[in-house]
Amino acid sequence: MHIKVILFIITAVTAVLGHVEITQPCPRYSNKCATTPELPPGEVIDYNLNAPIGSNGNILAPFCHHTTPWPQPTETWTAGQPVTFKFYKPVATTHHGGHCEFSIMYPNSTTYLVLHQELRYCFYTGPPDNGGQDTVREYTFNLPTDLPGTPHAVAAWTFVNSVGAREFYALCGDIAVIGPAGALTGKAVTIVNYGSNTVLIPEFLGNYDTGISYYTTNTTNVTVVGEGFGGYSG
Repeated sequence: MHIKVILFIITAVTAVLGHVEITQPCPRYSNKCATTPELPPGEVIDYNLNAPIGSNGNILAPFCHHTTPWPQPTETWTAGQPVTFKFYKPVATTHHGGHCEFSIMYPNSTTYLVLHQELRYCFYTGPPDNGGQDTVREYTFNLPTDLPGTPHAVAAWTFVNSVGAREFYALCGDIAVIGPAGALTGKAVTIVNYGSNTVLIPEFLGNYDTGISYYTTNTTNVTVVGEGFGGYSG
């Protein structure tokens, strides 16, 4: 009886806390951001943003969970300056790490350009099987100095898990970028475990190089173009 009660409690806690999700940049329709923006007309808060968008090659949700952006960007970035992605801290599982990418998509583009990667041990201080701690809940990195400016872009976090069902996670925030007009070419975001046209990366089973080539060598490039943006007045 005691064992059943304990298992029930663990299951309930996992259901409440769920998987990992970003809180900054504020993902579309989240209730966990420091300030919740005004919702687009007809939309409601989404309490299931920590769910995967893909599982075992099946598509469960659109790439950003929601295709309609916030009415206004929730952050303004500046080319060449540091930005931070933050994650909701009361999280039940980070699946023993995996591969994370942080990317950006510009208007009139169809895919995302990668700005930063945290491969193998995302959310951990090091290898989980060798003392790495599941304590990392934010990542800060510098934007490219030649990142084009735009009054609206989409910032995305994507994640493929090391342990468990073969899932794929993605959340997006709407941002602006201060910078000159121009173009930038770089690696396109890696999309796996998401529909029959994508690669299915298996469980890592302790080998954290599993699927790594799809993030480092077996990749494609994308070019983003911005018209330039000097910031909002007032």
